[in-house]
Amino acid sequence: MPLLLPILLALACAPLAYVAGRWRPGAAAWMGAAGALAAMGALVYEWMQGTTRLVLPWAPSWGLSLEFTRDGLSGLYAALALGVGALVVLYSRAYMPHHLAQERRPPGDEVRFQGLLLAFMAAMVLLVTVDDLLLLFVALDLTTIISYLLIGFDREDPESRAAALLSLVLTGATSVVFFAGAMALGVQYGTFSLPRVFELAAQSPASTGALVCLAVGALGKSAQVPFHFWLPRAMAAPTPVSSYLHSAAMVAAGVFLLQRLYPLFAPATDVRHGLLAIGFVSMGMGSLMALVADPFKRVLAYSTIAQYGYALVLVALGSEGAPLYVAAHAPCKAALFLTAGAVTQVTGKKKLSQVGGLRHSLPVLAGASAVAAAGLSALPLTVGFFKDEVFFHALAKEGPAFMAAGLVGAGLTLAYTLRLWWGLFGGPRQDVPAAPTLLVAPVVVLAASILLGGVVPGLLVAPSRAAAEAMRGEPSTLELAYHLDARVENLLAVGAWALGALLFATRLAWTPALARVLEAASHVGAERGYRLLLHQLDRLSTWLHEKEVRDLRDRVASVLVPTGLLGLTVLGVTPLRDRFKVGTVDWADITLVMALGFASAAALATLRAKGHLRLVLLISCVGFSLAMVFAFAAAPDVALTSVLVETTFTLLFAGLLALLPRDRLERAQHEAQNPRGRDRLAAAVAGASAFLLSWSALSHLHAERVGARTVQLAKAAHSPNVVAAVLTDFRGLDTVGEMTVVVAALLGVTSLLRLTGRR
Repeated sequence: MPLLLPILLALACAPLAYVAGRWRPGAAAWMGAAGALAAMGALVYEWMQGTTRLVLPWAPSWGLSLEFTRDGLSGLYAALALGVGALVVLYSRAYMPHHLAQERRPPGDEVRFQGLLLAFMAAMVLLVTVDDLLLLFVALDLTTIISYLLIGFDREDPESRAAALLSLVLTGATSVVFFAGAMALGVQYGTFSLPRVFELAAQSPASTGALVCLAVGALGKSAQVPFHFWLPRAMAAPTPVSSYLHSAAMVAAGVFLLQRLYPLFAPATDVRHGLLAIGFVSMGMGSLMALVADPFKRVLAYSTIAQYGYALVLVALGSEGAPLYVAAHAPCKAALFLTAGAVTQVTGKKKLSQVGGLRHSLPVLAGASAVAAAGLSALPLTVGFFKDEVFFHALAKEGPAFMAAGLVGAGLTLAYTLRLWWGLFGGPRQDVPAAPTLLVAPVVVLAASILLGGVVPGLLVAPSRAAAEAMRGEPSTLELAYHLDARVENLLAVGAWALGALLFATRLAWTPALARVLEAASHVGAERGYRLLLHQLDRLSTWLHEKEVRDLRDRVASVLVPTGLLGLTVLGVTPLRDRFKVGTVDWADITLVMALGFASAAALATLRAKGHLRLVLLISCVGFSLAMVFAFAAAPDVALTSVLVETTFTLLFAGLLALLPRDRLERAQHEAQNPRGRDRLAAAVAGASAFLLSWSALSHLHAERVGARTVQLAKAAHSPNVVAAVLTDFRGLDTVGEMTVVVAALLGVTSLLRLTGRR
């Protein structure tokens, strides 16, 4: 299974780095980078072998498989994740010790940081190589969880915790919406395999609702309007996190999803028009905010929103240059983020208004970052020139209005990029200490790749074509070359450079007014809506909590009443014919009726029982009576299990009650003997729901549909009985989930006890 080799090597990076870090913290970065480069080598070797797929049966009876693909699109994004990831890991080897010292944290925390960064890299590689909708969602959620841990790495900093929570809530919620879309497609086509879904979608287009859900999941990841506001807040994370997640990984994942699923979106013109509008709005909003932001990383964050707006426009237009745009943007943005981190470390400053003139003290960093800035601004002899060329080429086909919007967007890009670089390195000389070599070297390597792609564009043609073919499902004719003529793309590029230079030269005249307008607009934006919603939800949660924990009866009612109402709602909307049937009872059923009657009598007796020991015994009578029912119904294994559970429960309950204070037992007994009106209402709702649902279910039993089929599947699962098959095979994932929750709770309790012991 050679296709899995890059994935397995990427997955191995984090544990290998952890083992190396246990020996020496600094070794974690070197081991992780070596693993990433090894995975990169395996990827390039396999990429040269051509497109291939791997299908591993997972749950054949449900038609589920683990499906992976190696095509141009997955190869391009995996190469970005691994290549940029290796450089960022090496950069963090020099960055993190200083950062941890500032945060007053032990040096060993660097190992944890490297492990999380490498785990995210592995999740990204997994995301771009899976070929199944369910696996896409799983990998998407992995990136959400790990990014939460990375953004909130400085857990003692309130700003970091708030930013991590914001990213988790927003990207996690949109991932759930993506899951809803994936499930809708699975129901529509009867499969989650992407090639099969694409094949069926060509005959019957996907539903608009499913496509909107998929798009929402992608837009949340790529920080596009109206889900953009989590990205600037995420700049509270350490710089290596910002550089990696927001250049070649997390934000790129959102656009990748749209490119991977483009065959579904292609016939949905209305959905693509919506994506086009969102892309242009993100371009404009991100660019304007970048022109007035003061912190370095915030300028780059808003720039990322704008740049992925460009990519979204290309995807919406179906341009074959969409994958190339992301690939050209990634090294430019990563280099500029790393530059900002290096400047912060040597100066201790984080805002443009606090620095300047650093080109004299940091000439190599200034030169390398100038190349990255030129690439982001799409200047000639850089790979960025071709990202704007394919952008203008796509807009030229749509008409003058689109070309004008693209020209303005590109001009704004040059303006805020010049503002960033000049704010860091231009102006009067300022002397600062030299930056560590390992902070500068990754920027130089990225700058070299930007120049190489600009000087020898032919190197990009083959991978860009392969990615475009995988995205659109048809041969690509993409060409990358310099054309010294008056074609539309060149005229738009020259116009954008002139506009950008003019905006930069006159920035002092209009920047204050723009800042005031944007500040006023921020009071009615999406972020304010999020905060208001969070505040109201917090108030609602507090109110419900106060009602719930008033006493045990309210707590039980808070579970039973919503469940009962849900059950009654299901009965009300389910179109079942002859929903409630009344069967016959003969002499052969007398023992079963007696057992059920005894259980009912014991349950009613508990309502008036005095004394907790008597109550425990009556409740156990209910359980033992139901065990008799199972025995009479030819289910001896279930009956034996029920007897064992009831015996254990009775002994434990009686023992625990004996340990409770007598006055509390008497007070609880008094309250139980005096039910309130809402207690009777809660019991009525829950009881009616349980009774009607049970009656309805028992009225529609079909042996061939349920019993016989379950027995057949139990034999296929090599289980000795049906109960064991249900617990360990049919609902095995559910059982694993329950065990995981219990283990997580135990670990949390253990951690709290350890903290209490230290204090």
